[in-house]
Amino acid sequence: MTVTTKTTQTKGRDELILANLIKNRVETQPDLDVLTCVYIDEHNVIRDETRSYHQLWDNAQIIAAELINQGMQPGQSFALVMQNHPEFVEAMIAASITGTIFVPIDPRVQGGKLQYMLEFSECYGVILADYALANLEAVKGQLSKLDWVIQLGTTSATEYPKGVKSLNQIMSKTAPDLPIVSKDPDAPMQMLFTSGTTGDPKAILSSHRRFGEAISLGAFLGLQEGDRPYTGLSLTHANAQLVTLGCSLKAGLRCVISRKFTKSRLWDVTRQYGCTVFNLLGGMTTAIYSEAAKANDSDNPVRYVISAGMPKAIWSDFKQRFNVEIFEFYGAAEGGLTLNPMGRGPVGSIGMAPPTMEVKVLDGDDNECPRGTAGEICFCNADGSSPVVKYFKNPEASSKKTNGGWLRMGDVGHMDDAGWLFFHYRDGGGIRRNGDFVNPSFVEKLIAGQPDISDVFVYGVPAQSGAPGEKDVVAAIVSADENFDPDRLFRVCRQELEPNFVPSYLQLVEDIPKTASEKPQERFLLEMFNADGAVIYS
Repeated sequence: MTVTTKTTQTKGRDELILANLIKNRVETQPDLDVLTCVYIDEHNVIRDETRSYHQLWDNAQIIAAELINQGMQPGQSFALVMQNHPEFVEAMIAASITGTIFVPIDPRVQGGKLQYMLEFSECYGVILADYALANLEAVKGQLSKLDWVIQLGTTSATEYPKGVKSLNQIMSKTAPDLPIVSKDPDAPMQMLFTSGTTGDPKAILSSHRRFGEAISLGAFLGLQEGDRPYTGLSLTHANAQLVTLGCSLKAGLRCVISRKFTKSRLWDVTRQYGCTVFNLLGGMTTAIYSEAAKANDSDNPVRYVISAGMPKAIWSDFKQRFNVEIFEFYGAAEGGLTLNPMGRGPVGSIGMAPPTMEVKVLDGDDNECPRGTAGEICFCNADGSSPVVKYFKNPEASSKKTNGGWLRMGDVGHMDDAGWLFFHYRDGGGIRRNGDFVNPSFVEKLIAGQPDISDVFVYGVPAQSGAPGEKDVVAAIVSADENFDPDRLFRVCRQELEPNFVPSYLQLVEDIPKTASEKPQERFLLEMFNADGAVIYS
């Protein structure tokens, strides 16, 4: 049975607009506990906060009234800087009601990057959690447009400096009945910042239409009526917004969202709430797999995992160990989509494009590569038109992204003879060693399986040989053993891996720095690698 969407069209509300979607559900399913946000308290107990459609709507109305009270006009932007609290979702809906644009920012961002993101996106205000206030205060004086700050208190000890309003007090007000200002599905709904791995991050002007159409793809992602989706990904990332939250709001599925990713309690959360599906990204997969095996690993309610970047090297072992199916997909916040449904495509493939899109692998002259030959992964619409990408205040980058009528992903991959697509690496990010490309997933699988390793990420540094384009292999590791033995790990790698895959260096770190989407941040590891006091074994 595929997902069916209960909707009311009698008032002509266009559900491409998020506020319209929620208003429709208030009329048809007002009391459904559609959102449960969970967190681990100081006693390591799982706690939660729930919201029905009606509660989401009323609370969004209150926040919308406050946005208006702060002088926000349609088309102006404000930032959302917090983990996955219910108030994050309510502020999203409030922006849709008022026609304003929300800018989701990872609450861990600080310093110059935070200043840049807030200033560049022209944010007039910030709604943030108390644990992010210090980061804002450090750069607040350098923000020319910032007029107001509203803080969510998460503890009884939360303090409110002068000029900072309490969201908790605001939420105690009676919900008004404001009209929905957003009318144009092609108007911007939010600004999503890219990761900024090669310079300042770009801000994607993401429209209501982009959100509304993407969250209608639940059936394509294998969701069924009665499923209970879960994610630990941040709502500042398109994956969690669309795959878990959006698809659930659209189809009336009772989603569960952790405040932040927890690899050690993930399966406990799915058992406690009866979650049948969860989504993750490649970096999370390795972290979950590196957890020590438990006798009850396969005893969980999860039917399948929606994965974006499941390493081929651990794909089958992950399925068997946790008794789940794998639904692999590929895409980006700018667009593009391929799907490899459960039991359909080959292990390791990121899939095929849906009927609405066409995907090709192109060489440097925009010629289609022969099957089996690597090139850039590119998309166009099924009718041959180019997808629309708009980067805020960056028309040059927008044009480059869709040059020649193709949405250019910047990723390298190939197609097999049957048309299944395989991802290789981010263009410019491959590890080339002695003329061969190293597949980090094979190295990560082996190291993650060692009993004293709790996390691992493999990347490259310029080769000591000085050979142009060549890199030496670095395995950044987090060890659970204070008496970590690098010689033993090197021996295991030499015994189990082909020579070019054996790490040149083991980099021992306390934690692997990651983005909001749990993607390891290579540039920070590289800085740590070259820093005084780095713990490096070779």
